[in-house]
Amino acid sequence: MDTQLLEVFRTVAHLGSITAAARRLRFTQSAVSRQIVALEAELGSRVFDRLPRGVALTEEGRALLPYASQVLDGLTSARRAMDEVRALGSGRLRVGAFPTSVATLVPSALAAFRSAYPDVSLTLVEGLTPRLLERLAAGEADVAVVSSSPAGPVDRARFDLHHLLDEPMLVAVARGHPLARRRTVRLADLAGDAFIAGSATAEETLLRASLPSGFRPRIEITAAEWTGKLGCVAAGLGVALLPALAAGRVPPGIAVLRLHRDDESIRHIYAATPAGRTSPPAVTHFLEHLRTAAARF
Repeated sequence: MDTQLLEVFRTVAHLGSITAAARRLRFTQSAVSRQIVALEAELGSRVFDRLPRGVALTEEGRALLPYASQVLDGLTSARRAMDEVRALGSGRLRVGAFPTSVATLVPSALAAFRSAYPDVSLTLVEGLTPRLLERLAAGEADVAVVSSSPAGPVDRARFDLHHLLDEPMLVAVARGHPLARRRTVRLADLAGDAFIAGSATAEETLLRASLPSGFRPRIEITAAEWTGKLGCVAAGLGVALLPALAAGRVPPGIAVLRLHRDDESIRHIYAATPAGRTSPPAVTHFLEHLRTAAARF
C-alpha cells in the first residue's frame, strides 16, 4: 500500500475536511478526493462518509486510523534513525587492529574520529591479522587494520584492502651493543646475536617475512608482547626486529637501527573491509582518519 494514501487518510481524519486536508498537504481538493477513493478501492471499504459539510469516519475508518498512524510514525522514526546514522549522530564502530598498529597509528585515528563524532560508540579489539580477518568475515568487526602476513596474501575476493602505508623493519639493540652507534646494519653483522621473537621458530613470526633467504636467526628467548621483547633487548639478552610503527615506544636503553637496503624488509599495512559490502558511514569516515594518521608516518 502506498504510504501517501495513509498520510492523506490520516490528515483528512484529523481535520474532518477534504478541503482543509488539501490546504495542509498542499494538494488540490480533487487530488485528495482521488486518493481517498483509491484507498477505499484498495481496502474494499468506505473509510469516510461524505457529509454536507466535511466528512466523518466510518466504523472501518475508525478501525484503520490507529494502524495508519502506527505505520506512518514508524516510518518517521526509521527515517530519523537513518539520518542519524548518516550524520554519525549515533551508531557504532568496531575496529580490529594488530598489536604494533595499536601503539600509535590506530589510537591517533580513533581519537580524531571520536573528537569529530562523539556520539558513535567505539570498540577496539587487538589481535593478529589472521584472527582479525576471521572476525571481519564473521561480522564481529566493521574494519580491521592488518599487515601483509607471512601466512600468505589476504584473500581479495573476501576483503577490500585500503592501503595505508609501507612499514620498514628496524633492528632494536641495547645501548651497550657494539653496533649501537651505527645508523644502518647488515643482518650478517648480527649473525652472532641471539634474536628475541614471539616464537621459537622464525616461520611462526614476522621474521619469516623479514629475513633474507639463507639467514637463520638464533632464537633463545621468546616473548609474545612487545613490552617483553624490548625489555629483554634493553637488558642485553638479544636483539629484535622492530616494526617502524613500534619505534616511537621503545624504552630507555635501546638503540633503533635501520637495516641496509639490501636486507630491508617492508611490511604493507592495510585497512580491510568485507568485499562487496557497502561500508557504513562510520567506517568511511574512520578510513579518512586512518589515512591522515598514516600520512604522518
